[in-house]
This record gives sequence, C-alpha cells and structure tokens, in this order.
Amino acid sequence: MKNLLIPIEESEFLPSALQSAVLVARRFASYLEGLHVRPDFAGSIAASGIGAPYVIEEFRREDWEGIQRAHRTFEVYLRDRQIPVDTKPEAGGPWAAFRAEAPPGDEFIGQHARLFDLTVVGQPSRGATPPRMAVLETLLFDSGRPVLVAPPGSPSQIGRTIVIAWNASTETARTVAFARPLIEQADRVIVLTVEGSLVAGPSGDEMTRALVRAGIPAHALHVPQHRGIGETILEQTDKLGGDLLIKGAYTQSRLRQMILGGATSHILAMASVPVFMAH
Repeated sequence: MKNLLIPIEESEFLPSALQSAVLVARRFASYLEGLHVRPDFAGSIAASGIGAPYVIEEFRREDWEGIQRAHRTFEVYLRDRQIPVDTKPEAGGPWAAFRAEAPPGDEFIGQHARLFDLTVVGQPSRGATPPRMAVLETLLFDSGRPVLVAPPGSPSQIGRTIVIAWNASTETARTVAFARPLIEQADRVIVLTVEGSLVAGPSGDEMTRALVRAGIPAHALHVPQHRGIGETILEQTDKLGGDLLIKGAYTQSRLRQMILGGATSHILAMASVPVFMAH
C-alpha cells in the first residue's frame, strides 16, 4: 500500500477520508496524492450557447477556485499532521503531493487510479453534502483497483480487527487479495459468513484455513441472517469490534441492487467503519 490516491470533493465527509488515508499511509510509509474532482461543465456550457462567453468565463473561474480550495484543504490537513507535502522525507515515512492539472469529469479519476494501490473516498450515501456515488462507482468499475470508503466520522484506527464479509464470490476473493497487506498486519481477522449470502465456491471455514496457513490469526464465524445480509454484516462488525470491513462490491448486478437493494448498497449507505471494496 505504498501509493494512495485521494479524490478531493467539497464534502462534509472529506476530513474522514483524509484521516483514513493518513492512518493507512502511516502504516506503510505511503505516498498520498490529492486529486481535485473537477465537474464536467461541457454540457452546461453547450446548453448556454456560443453567444454567452460570460457563462464560459464563470465556469472557468468557479473551476479554478475549486482547485485552489481543494489544494489548500489537502495541504493544510496533512501539514497539521506532520506529513510533508511535495518533499519526500529522507528518513522515510509518508509524504504527499497535490495534482492540480487533472482534466474535468469522472472518467480520468477511474483511469488515474490504476496507478495506485488504494483510492480513499468518503461515504456517498449520507449527509447534507455527501461525495458523489458516481465517483465511487467509476473507481470500482474502471480502475481495476480497490477502494477504501471512509465512514462519516473520522476513524481513530484501521485494520486492527478486520471483518471479512465472505460470500465465496470472485469479487470477494479479489478484494481479499488486494487487502492482504492490511490483513497480514491485523491483530485479529474474522471471516464472517451470513446465512443465505453464499454463492458457489469455498466456504468460510476453507477461507479461514487458507489464511491460517499463511500465518494470519483468522477464525470463522457463521451467523443467521437478521433482517438482511447487509444489515447482518454491519451488526456483526459492530459486535465484534471491527475497525475495517472487507467486502466484495456488487457481487450481484448494479441494476438489481438499485431496484431490489442489496448488501453493497446497504453497507455503502450505513457503515460506520471504513469499508475496503473491489469489484
């Protein structure tokens, strides 16, 4: 986890995303890159008509001011936590830089994230000014890399007690593989399976034995479903004292989750701990 990306959106949850990234960076002496999430004004400008150059100028001014605010927020937050910005420390440890020249729109974020071990974003589903779901889904489906979704409240620690929401799917297996550096440093790992959630594949006990063979302090827990799979996962994570939940994202189709709901949708809306996800 040596390279971390933090898309910067103006949101009430940005401090939690920054704090989550800092906690991971301190453990792995990571490079942190801030990237301003720039809205794509092309459609709005086109709708305004060629005869309104003042509209284009206004969009440009707002865009530049947004970049400046994002840069200041990122730099001040990290300097206040003694993480150098734009200078790699000689003695090692985390350091950071801000990328201001990113093009507008979400497409670039998904592409750029392919260079990073992990991208950290805020939870998109709650609050008056939450991060946009489009950014998270672009990262999950276009980057090929994992995402850490920070909860509304800034966490004090990440990855000491890890809960793996195991359902035997390829998405969850891939997510566990991506999270291996964090799993290997954990004090306690619980492989949680919920009644009715498993697809064809290895059981939770088999996953646990594979982790134990690798020297990871894991144990299995199978529980009945209570109200719903997502609800049960979050209840058990809280009961177990988990400070990081590992979950494959959208192991059933996005459309089905939008219409009928699903574990991923519920967890994205209601988790109070950081959630490590990949698709």
